[in-house]
Amino acid sequence: MRHFFSVRIGPVGFRVGSDWRAPIDQLGRLYAAYPKPRDGVPDFSVRLFAARPWRRVLRPSVMIGGDYMLPDAAPLPLSLGLLAAEMGMNLQMALGQRRYLLLHASAVERDGRVLLMTGESGAGKSTLAALLAMRGWRLMGDEFALLDPATGLVHAFPRLISLKNEAIAVVRAADPKAQWGPALAGTPKGTIRHLVPNADALAAMESPAAPALILFPRFGFAATERPVSPSEAFVRLTQASTNYVALGARGFDALTGLVKSVPARAIDYPDAAHATAQVEAIWRAL
Repeated sequence: MRHFFSVRIGPVGFRVGSDWRAPIDQLGRLYAAYPKPRDGVPDFSVRLFAARPWRRVLRPSVMIGGDYMLPDAAPLPLSLGLLAAEMGMNLQMALGQRRYLLLHASAVERDGRVLLMTGESGAGKSTLAALLAMRGWRLMGDEFALLDPATGLVHAFPRLISLKNEAIAVVRAADPKAQWGPALAGTPKGTIRHLVPNADALAAMESPAAPALILFPRFGFAATERPVSPSEAFVRLTQASTNYVALGARGFDALTGLVKSVPARAIDYPDAAHATAQVEAIWRAL
């Protein structure tokens, strides 16, 4: 690898190597306020490389590798190098993380208690997390929530917030001064932009907190809410975890303890204003 970047996000350190300078420069700018891995030793490595030497310069094509990789993954154009780096970090966590139970969820904290939000792609969990962070909540994570099987606490993993298509304008309007990455057009999910978490999220990312509410949001419907039973929450969260099976009994015990001790609710909402109002109302009623 010709170019390198290292960063620590919450308790996890990464080293990203690339055949091209552009993705590393973008990472350096967007993660400038983050610390480096403890003692200079990353937990995971990511590689952005050309499958053939000429692919570095002729129609540059970025393959994603690292400690763990998917051999059949399709390459991305160099214009999406930042997205490739973020996907590479996601891949290392999904395939290699064993200390924490990973939930594909957004997490925000208020008054020492954590709200976990998970759902299918397009449910709006990233948008909701970004908007709540702009309303005084602490962002703990957008892509993964890290549940410690030993303590039951959620550890912060405040990566860049990945927002798509119409959600970009909604969040930009909520905070015109926020820092953004470049607009990445032509991805399989449309246009993506990465929002840099605010200073409060980074200052407190060493502090875990106890989960207090599990929320299953769904966008594009009239505003409703309903309680979710522990058994339903358990099944839905096993589907939202990338390493539940790999953790074995530790994963089962951690997830069982979570759904038994933390209430869960599902909400439908037609727009961001309704969603934030619903979340605030449910939180006040806890």
